[in-house]
Amino acid sequence: MIESLIVEIAVPVFEQVWKAGKYVVGESQKAFDETQAVQKAIAASNEYVQRYEKRHGQIKIMPGLMKESRPLESIFTRVKLLDDQSISYFASPDDLEKAYREAGKRGFRVGGDKRLDGMDIANQKQYLMVLGGPGVGKSTFLRKLGLEALKKRGQIQRECVPVFIELKEFKGDSLDLKGAIAKEFETCGFPAAAEFTAKMLEEGKLLVLLDGLDEVPTRNFNQAIEHIEDFVDQYDQNHFVTSCRIAAYRSSFRRFTDVTITEFDDEQIEQFIQRWFSSELDQREETAQKYWDLLNRDENKATKELAQTPLLLTFLCLIYDREQTLPSVRSTLYGNALNILLKEWAAQKRIERDPIYEGFHPDLEKELLADIAHRSFEQDQLFFSQDDIIDRITEFLADTLDAPKSLDGSAVLTAIEVQQGILVERVKETYSFSHLTLQEYLTALYIVDKRLEETLVAQHLTDNRWREVFLLVAGLMKGQVHELLNAIDRQSRTYIAQHPKVCDLIKWADSVVDTSSEKVKAIAKRATAIAIASASASAVARAISRFSDIAIAIARAIAIARAIARVSASAITSAITSAITSAITSASASASASARVSTIDSAFDSARVSAGDILSAIDSASNIDSASFNTLIEAQFFTLEKLGQLPGQLSQLKLAMPVNDSSFEQWRQWADQLEATWLDALKLNKEVITFSKAEAEALQNYLYANELLIRCKESAVRVSRKAWEDLEAKLLTLR
Repeated sequence: MIESLIVEIAVPVFEQVWKAGKYVVGESQKAFDETQAVQKAIAASNEYVQRYEKRHGQIKIMPGLMKESRPLESIFTRVKLLDDQSISYFASPDDLEKAYREAGKRGFRVGGDKRLDGMDIANQKQYLMVLGGPGVGKSTFLRKLGLEALKKRGQIQRECVPVFIELKEFKGDSLDLKGAIAKEFETCGFPAAAEFTAKMLEEGKLLVLLDGLDEVPTRNFNQAIEHIEDFVDQYDQNHFVTSCRIAAYRSSFRRFTDVTITEFDDEQIEQFIQRWFSSELDQREETAQKYWDLLNRDENKATKELAQTPLLLTFLCLIYDREQTLPSVRSTLYGNALNILLKEWAAQKRIERDPIYEGFHPDLEKELLADIAHRSFEQDQLFFSQDDIIDRITEFLADTLDAPKSLDGSAVLTAIEVQQGILVERVKETYSFSHLTLQEYLTALYIVDKRLEETLVAQHLTDNRWREVFLLVAGLMKGQVHELLNAIDRQSRTYIAQHPKVCDLIKWADSVVDTSSEKVKAIAKRATAIAIASASASAVARAISRFSDIAIAIARAIAIARAIARVSASAITSAITSAITSAITSASASASASARVSTIDSAFDSARVSAGDILSAIDSASNIDSASFNTLIEAQFFTLEKLGQLPGQLSQLKLAMPVNDSSFEQWRQWADQLEATWLDALKLNKEVITFSKAEAEALQNYLYANELLIRCKESAVRVSRKAWEDLEAKLLTLR
């Protein structure tokens, strides 16, 4: 009977302890006979398993968004670790800056590419210190280790009983790990819990999970470290896993192997999302895939960067679960993410923190971080030395009236790093913000608070590095965003003011659009016209070295126009910006071609394009049937009478194309005829679109500024309809 009951226990190690120790019977024989005692022990064992699952197998964070807890097993994503050798991969801020720029990615991930599987390391190491920033999943990982140890065929490949201890509970002067473990067993109804704990420790049957060393109050910190090390030395046959925030971990435990939880990579983010949205309804609607695709769009790169932190990924999943989209006003989204790190996370975990000083509240801390973020961004500096950042903190505090003069900048840095993890020590004495997204948000916050929008526009409008800052400023300005939009419009016009050819192109685009119909917005028509003309300019510049470019330009330009003609009103803004982006690309190609080509003859002479390549390109243009052009005519895009004749003219040109071994002059004449046919259909003069490098770059800057202006409008909380209509009527014109 006893044997059959023991089989029911999820952790077979209990059976071994009963048989080896007989301590339960010995201590309890006055009150129970042997059968009663063992039965009670078995019941307590089962209760312990159930209790562990209830206490540590459920996840519920951010109660305002997360209404019900979720099983940890349902969303747990494989943890990846870095060893200590990988952590110290770089040596200086300059090394980090160089590596970041060479990687061409937004993330600040530091170290080699080698990532170690968390469960594998936990099986290999008897003593493990798990390090990481706030919200990266340290506690979740320790809880998961315990759940796996309780399974008959779990991933923990040793027979042991997990005990999860939250170190933040050690608030008094005396620390007693043995007593805390015994209390866990006593709560589950173990008879003679203290004796059982002693026997388990002596037999080396415990997996002791010590969570949150950094959460021990400062006054008890050194004492806690000494007590843990002494305890490990005394019961060294057991297995120990401890977690701590990197910033609080200043000295290695002697026996422990230090590893760091890495931020989520794409594989982990996708796996987490798949597990989060796994209900029948979600699977039927393919919610996870839709969300993953949305995160991978170019415009959501900054948001996806936040998803590298499991805490913030959970926040983003909760938002998407509620709204089935990502908010267009990203400044609000990022502001909430920042507040989670500054306020809500520590409050929810009920961590006792040491105040830096009474007046250093979260709003003042946000001001300090915004000051550091803006100054660093202005200096194109993403990584900074410890001395540099302490100087900045000290300077800020000196300018804060209620800050005591004796306040130590290094103490403030340590507190911010440990408590929120917004500033992170990447390598020894070298820091950065935890996410570039947060640095951009704080930079935008500083600009809006100090009313520096005009300076932002004047100095950084065409610098792509500042693009996200512009979008966030637009959201933070709320009802005053029209001031930013008008400033961008004024600045954009300065880029082309000294280039008559570019101005003529803008005039041409305004003159050929059909204003008699509002089936498609006038700005969309102007954007399309400029995209077509820019593609033509690029083709003319590059056709000198490759005849087929003109044909490719025709096909691409008509495709852009058709796409805009067919989009719904709700998607028109995206279509307009797509057309402008295409024009920017063409302007950039034109500038590059103008810089490369010296003379027409030398370029022709160096070109060796096969007739097959040219024929293929012409096919792509001439096979666009008349209906494609009719789409533009019916939508009343342009007042270009000859546009509808173009498909037939291209077909005739294809028939007249020289053979492969034709003379240089025959190819030149045919290419000139192709070019002339296309430009004639557009009422464009070749001279108007033959740009110098400077002119092409001016057009590129002008178009980029207008595209960013439209994106800023979309990122704003609210824009007055009248103010936007007045501005929109002037965009992409010289009016």
